[in-house]
Amino acid sequence: MRDRVDGRAVLRGAAVGLAVIVPVTIVRVVVERHTTDFSTSAWVYPLSLLILLAYGLAGAVAGRSAGVGPALQGALAGLGAVVVWVPVRVVIWAVRETDRSLVTGDRAALPPGQVFGALALAGLVGAAGAVLAARGRRAAAVPAPPRG
Repeated sequence: MRDRVDGRAVLRGAAVGLAVIVPVTIVRVVVERHTTDFSTSAWVYPLSLLILLAYGLAGAVAGRSAGVGPALQGALAGLGAVVVWVPVRVVIWAVRETDRSLVTGDRAALPPGQVFGALALAGLVGAAGAVLAARGRRAAAVPAPPRG
């Protein structure tokens, strides 16, 4: 399996995913500060869709640039974006959150269930994005049949 993983493609995809996750998270923090209950706000849906889009883009970039196994590359790129984001979120928590615990309690900054869910979604959506990008690349490479 190791010879099938294209490290550059995975890193490139994870970087693209992270480039979307960071600004979306910044917007979430700003909105959360100005909303009384963010969990019931209408902002939850578009921001969640943007995070899913980040996973899909990560997978698409990795799958398009990988030579073999686009779904594997895409899943790893999506997972990579989350894995890189978690330490960044821990640093943000350490600097900013004085009234929340990191992984326990009602208002934990990184509840284990949410982290697991993010990893699962990142892998699945990243793989789907990679497969779609690889199919698009193959369809573009096939010449059109001659018109008769």
